[in-house]
Amino acid sequence: MKILTSTIRTFFTLILLLPVGTALAGEFSTVINGKSFHVGSQETWNEKNYGLGIEYQFETASKWKSLLVANGFRDSHDNMSYMAGGGLHRNIFTSESLHGAYVDLGLNAFLMTRVGVNGGNPFPGALPSLTVGNRYIGINVSYLPRAAIKRLTPKDSMDKNMKGVVFVQFKMSMSRLLPFQ
Repeated sequence: MKILTSTIRTFFTLILLLPVGTALAGEFSTVINGKSFHVGSQETWNEKNYGLGIEYQFETASKWKSLLVANGFRDSHDNMSYMAGGGLHRNIFTSESLHGAYVDLGLNAFLMTRVGVNGGNPFPGALPSLTVGNRYIGINVSYLPRAAIKRLTPKDSMDKNMKGVVFVQFKMSMSRLLPFQ
């Protein structure tokens, strides 16, 4: 029931933000959290990290891109987790073919809440990120290294074989799909 309530709240927030897209020159995207891969794990984790979020990329003429992100999703323990922060990404490939195909690499810094971490209070984090997409859709991939997992996970629930966690999100441009753009 909590995931339904959280999803409804996130969706309602997205609807409220739609008109803001015309007032800002950047790019609004809806983020659909979907999958994680616990690399080398011997244990069973929730790898269906369903949830919703938003991403706003500020307009720039540079190869460097600044963005804001906020997400709510099911974590590896099947609890709701929330994060909000920003990122700095560098465009490493752009083409006008395939509707403006691109590849960006960067770092996202954020505050996050998780059940069982820091007493449920927000804690800071930073993850490397890769985005592959075009003007309409994209895939965000982030990586949580083993060292970070060891710092955040209680020793009694640590998977000694896990090398890291890869997170995959689907993003869809709202700015390009809205009729008033």
